[in-house]
Amino acid sequence: MIAAIAFVFFVLFGLPIGFAIGVAGVVGLISMGGTQFLAVGPGKIFNGLNIFPFLAMPFFILAGEIMNDTGITTRLVRLAQVLVGRFRGGLAHANMLASVFFAGLTGSATADAAAFGRTLVPAMVKEGYKRDYACAVTAAGSIIGPTIPPSGLMVVYGSLMGVSIAGLFAAGILPGLVICAVCMLVIFLGGERENLPQAARGATLREVGQVFASSLTALAMPVIILGGILGGIVTPTEAASIAVAYAAFIGTVVYRTLTFRSLYQMLVRTARITGVIFVIIAFAGILGWYLSFERIPQAIASAVMGLSDNRYVIIAIIIGLLMLVGMVMDITAILIILGPVLVPLTEQIGLHPMHAGILFVLALNISLMTPPVGACLFVLSSVTGEKLERISIKLLPFLIAEMLVMFIFAFWEDAALLLPRLLGFA
Repeated sequence: MIAAIAFVFFVLFGLPIGFAIGVAGVVGLISMGGTQFLAVGPGKIFNGLNIFPFLAMPFFILAGEIMNDTGITTRLVRLAQVLVGRFRGGLAHANMLASVFFAGLTGSATADAAAFGRTLVPAMVKEGYKRDYACAVTAAGSIIGPTIPPSGLMVVYGSLMGVSIAGLFAAGILPGLVICAVCMLVIFLGGERENLPQAARGATLREVGQVFASSLTALAMPVIILGGILGGIVTPTEAASIAVAYAAFIGTVVYRTLTFRSLYQMLVRTARITGVIFVIIAFAGILGWYLSFERIPQAIASAVMGLSDNRYVIIAIIIGLLMLVGMVMDITAILIILGPVLVPLTEQIGLHPMHAGILFVLALNISLMTPPVGACLFVLSSVTGEKLERISIKLLPFLIAEMLVMFIFAFWEDAALLLPRLLGFA
C-alpha cells in the first residue's frame, strides 16, 4: 500500500513515470525490512531489461522513422485515395485505409496521429471537411497502428508474460482490419449528417495501377516483417533489424531522400523514445518483484473473483480498469505494472494468454483517444490547433464503434485466436 501511495504522490508532483515507478519500488523494498532489501534492486533492474525480444523495439521505431522521413507516408495516402476516394467522404475513408497501410511501418498510434495530423487533416479541411471531424477520423484510425503488427505493446506483453510475440502479431491483424471496416461504416452512415464532400470523379484503372506500382516499395515493408515472423523464418528482433536495413536502402538508393543529417536526427529521436520505454521497464523490475513478494497480484485476483464468478463480468472489469487507468497514464507503464497483476486473473478464468494479450492491447490502445489524457488527442490538438473538446465530441461515434469491436473480440475467443490457430501459434 505504501508503495502505491508513493507512486501516486510522485506522479502527481510531476516526476517522470519511469522514475516514479522506481521510487515506489524502493519505498516498497524498505517497507519490507529496512535497507537490507535494497541490494536486490540493481539485479532486478538489469533482469528487467535482459530480455532479447526487447531489442526489436528500437529497430521497429527506427524503421518507422526512416520510412516516414523518406516520403512513404505521402505515397500510401495517395494509394488510399485512388482506392476509396470516389465515395462520399472519400478522403475520410482514405485516411482510415492509410492507417492500415501505415500500421505495418511504425506500429505507433501517436506517430500515426502526428503524421496524418500534418498531412491528411489539412488536406481534408481544404476539401471541405470540418477540422474537428478530420481530427476525429485521424484519431480513430491512429489506434489501428499499434493493433496491426508490428506493435510495441505486443513486444512488451509477449516478452514480460512469456507469450509468443509472433502469435500476438497474428492475433492483432483481424481486430485491426475490423476496426478499420467499422470506422469506415461510421463515416458512411454519418456522411449526410456531417455533409461530407464527394470527389468529382473516381480514379481510373490506369491511375490506380500507376499509384499502386509507385507504392510497392512501401507495401513491401509489412510483407517483409510479417511474412518473415509469421512464416517462422526470422524472430521479431531479426525482422525489425531487416526492416531498418530495407528502409535505409529505399531511402538512400531508390528515393534518394535520406541524408546523414536526417539519419542522425532519427537516431536521436529513436534513442529518446526507446530510453523512456526502457527506463519504465527497468524500474518496473523492482516494483514487480515487491508486488510478487507481497503476493499483491494474488490478493487482487481473489478480490475480483469475489465480486463475480462470471467469466464475462470479470473480462469487463479488467477492460474497464485498463481503460480507466489508460485515460491518465502512459499505456506502456500500465502494461508493465498491471500486466503481472491482471494476467493471473485471466488465467483463473481460463483465458488463453494470446487472447488476454489482445484484450490488453485493444483496451489500452482505445484509451489513447479518450480524454482527459488521451495521447492521440493531445498530439492532434497540438499539431492542428483544434480544441480537444471539439475533437472528443466528433470522436464519440468512432469510440463507441471501436469499443464494440473490442468487446466482441474480448468475449469471442474463437475470433480473437482465429489467425494464431490457423498459423499454428495457438
